[in-house]
Amino acid sequence: MIYNFDKVINRRNTNSLKWDTGRDELPMWVADMDFPVAKPISDAVEKRAKHGIYAYTTIPDKWYDAYIGWWDSRHNLPLKKENLLFSNGVMPTISSIIRAFSDVDDKILIQTPVYHVFFFVIENNNRQVVENELIYEDDTYYIDYDDLDEKLKDVKIMLLCNPHNPVGRLWTKDELEMIGQLCKKHDVLLVSDEIHCDLVNPGLEYVPYFSLDQSLTDNAFMCMSPTKTFNIAGLQSSAAYATNISLFEGLKKQLLNDQYIMPNVFAIDSVIVAFNECAGWLDNLNEYIYENKMIVSKFINEELSMLRYVTSEATYLLWIDCNDIDCDYDEFYEKLRYQYGLYISPGIQFGKCGDGFIRINIACPKSLVIEGLNILKEAINDINK
Repeated sequence: MIYNFDKVINRRNTNSLKWDTGRDELPMWVADMDFPVAKPISDAVEKRAKHGIYAYTTIPDKWYDAYIGWWDSRHNLPLKKENLLFSNGVMPTISSIIRAFSDVDDKILIQTPVYHVFFFVIENNNRQVVENELIYEDDTYYIDYDDLDEKLKDVKIMLLCNPHNPVGRLWTKDELEMIGQLCKKHDVLLVSDEIHCDLVNPGLEYVPYFSLDQSLTDNAFMCMSPTKTFNIAGLQSSAAYATNISLFEGLKKQLLNDQYIMPNVFAIDSVIVAFNECAGWLDNLNEYIYENKMIVSKFINEELSMLRYVTSEATYLLWIDCNDIDCDYDEFYEKLRYQYGLYISPGIQFGKCGDGFIRINIACPKSLVIEGLNILKEAINDINK
């Protein structure tokens, strides 16, 4: 490995959402990484900063070329420039899609347990949440197609998380095709959030939704961004993809109305460099994150046998089953943070079916992963006394 991911960088007092919580605690919650960005990205930002004028920014052909080149070389998916839209972020894009293609009180389906902001973006737009709970079996998750088929009858939009946060599933082509066929059957607009698509275990591959047959992608959006992959969420950059011209133009109009379509001065150059020059860094990152996953799996098997490690194929967010701990889970989450100093994401945030689970962010140096595991062990041992 040619990059040093073991170095611990002090992020306190940097206005970090993750670290500047006002407490002396180890934060392993929000989904950003404790690794510095690849040097070509920091060089590009520094070069742009030295120019000294940070005014309004346009989107050059190089930005489109970078997306097209990355998805072609990395995922064997040919994208077209005329189907790509810039946006300030995946969740702003999804919010705009909801406003553009549904009405107040319409139903929007999500597959729980799922990224908690999906709930917020639906409810804050005065739409109704419909849950298609995933099936939890043998330390992994599967789709309940019968339930999905039934619930899509009354739904306007489905939000898909591919790969899935927090359960770490890489949906297969067959699974995606089944979802697409059911959405087509019930005339449901599919919105696929693919922000975690490049954070995949070595040897595994993510399947882009738009690699499916056109009959299944004609009524769909794909939302993508390099911000999770390259740890540049603060630069606020993403893209939406749609081959249906009516959907494309409808979203473009809504993004303009919502003021989500103007890039900040660093968003463009950083993305171009990330896609064009940082594939090697990403390969090494994925190896390191996988090693961290194996550390957690081994520790749970040997030191915390009352927990279960849910199989993770993608993302750096681990979903841990704590249901064999005999405790009140609200109290457990509170004690873990405020008494023991480990800040994780309570499973209940991701839907009622997430109660009794925790989500842990392991995109950090191994020493911090081990520190977090030891805190978790101490807390559970004290609770079980």
